[in-house]
Amino acid sequence: MSRILIAFVLMLGLSACNTVQGIGKDLKKGGEAIEKSVK
Repeated sequence: MSRILIAFVLMLGLSACNTVQGIGKDLKKGGEAIEKSVK
């Protein structure tokens, strides 16, 4: 039972990291688009 719980928590943590990384990439692309429009 505890192994399943630990595996679930690890998968949740990994998916959260990927989500945050994806948001960071999207924000970076948005910032680059703003920079290009200003120039």
